Amino acid sequence: MEQSSTSALLEGTVLDLASDVVSALRSGDHVRAGGTLAGGGAGEGVARAAMRVLGADTLLPTALLRVPPDPGQLAVFKDAVAAHPPRDDAAPTVVWSHWAMARALRRIEQPLDDPLADDPGAEPDAGWLDGADWQVLTHQLAVLAPLALPGEECAVTRAARGRPVDVARGFVRAVRRRDWRQAAGAGRWLCLLDGVPDTLGLETGLDFVRLMGGGDPRVALQLEAARLMPAGVLL
Repeated sequence: MEQSSTSALLEGTVLDLASDVVSALRSGDHVRAGGTLAGGGAGEGVARAAMRVLGADTLLPTALLRVPPDPGQLAVFKDAVAAHPPRDDAAPTVVWSHWAMARALRRIEQPLDDPLADDPGAEPDAGWLDGADWQVLTHQLAVLAPLALPGEECAVTRAARGRPVDVARGFVRAVRRRDWRQAAGAGRWLCLLDGVPDTLGLETGLDFVRLMGGGDPRVALQLEAARLMPAGVLL
């Protein structure tokens, strides 16, 4: 029962934090995370864990809109990165998520005692994507949607750039399966890729995802990121 309660608290904190990011992306203001992280009933450990789940997208308004992060939120984010480095046997998506968070801190000049933060060239391996079929590729890219940023370059971005048709197929499959989170994440990637088939009707597809799944803050976050992609400029 206690584990179930903790899981529910974590999920609720993640959704609240995603709502904060969505609000900031829509308003152009910084993320006002004080209520979510301090007054929402989440302890320090839960707050850090929620940021690990949301990943670098916690600082998305800073990346896309040049909005300074809330100091309290930034402190928790930095603690989340420093306190939970990936284990040696961590899944590739976990390692890449950590790398993206460290990169986000490096972008706003918040260095860490972490090789991934100190060396911009210290990318994790992305070889597992080379042989992935289009279903697996789309799933993995949706998990790693925080890496989908205009002007950024990394091995995962290059893997996505080489397979726009496969990502488009995965987007359609996710919509048909009513997997709105995966569809929104894949759609965000597609907004960055050249060679996306015109027959996909991406804009219409994203509107449909917004209509059907936009009540989920994590879906809304991806859709807001996709909307801002053409105008996004990184620090």
